[in-house]
Amino acid sequence: MSIIKGLRKITPIPVKRFVRAKLNHLIGTIKAPRMVWGYRDSTGVWRPRTRISDTVFMYHPERIRIRDNVFVWHYTILDGTGELEIGEGSQIGAWVGIFTHSSHIAIRIYGNHYQEVPEQQKKGYPVSSVKIGKYVFIGAGAKILPGVTIGNGALVAAGSIVSKDVGEFEIVSGNPAEVIGDTRRLDKRYLKDPQLMEWYNEWQKK
Repeated sequence: MSIIKGLRKITPIPVKRFVRAKLNHLIGTIKAPRMVWGYRDSTGVWRPRTRISDTVFMYHPERIRIRDNVFVWHYTILDGTGELEIGEGSQIGAWVGIFTHSSHIAIRIYGNHYQEVPEQQKKGYPVSSVKIGKYVFIGAGAKILPGVTIGNGALVAAGSIVSKDVGEFEIVSGNPAEVIGDTRRLDKRYLKDPQLMEWYNEWQKK
């Protein structure tokens, strides 16, 4: 019998629970996701007000352009294969996937030889850019598919699958995502405040 097994047998249950709780807290503290302020995007420009979680995965970051004041929350995937642009002030929720390529055909065509062919030479491997406008909100768990453009001020509801373009200020929801409203109607009641109206108009004039 090992020393550790022996100690487990003689250690009182309350002590075991206390130790386990402390260990869990320590592990959670060390592994907890964090927001990181500031980002140097692929153009070499420093974006001081952009905040990106340290759990965000960027595929081909050299083809991803992120403007300032952008927020990307935990466990999101940003795919730059076909180029991805995220406009000023946009917010992207947790567990979002933004994709600019797909291998859904290529895996069958190439079978066991899939990894032998470079990305840029693969057939059945559609690649298409995604552009997200200014001050767009993309809810948690949403998926944006290759070739989609999302207009300024739009809102993508949580869990939506977006496979076609979204116009400016449109609210979309569902799978596939369909237009269900207009963010300007949503915002109207807050814009009685002159200061808010000034700021609201400010970003639209840039």
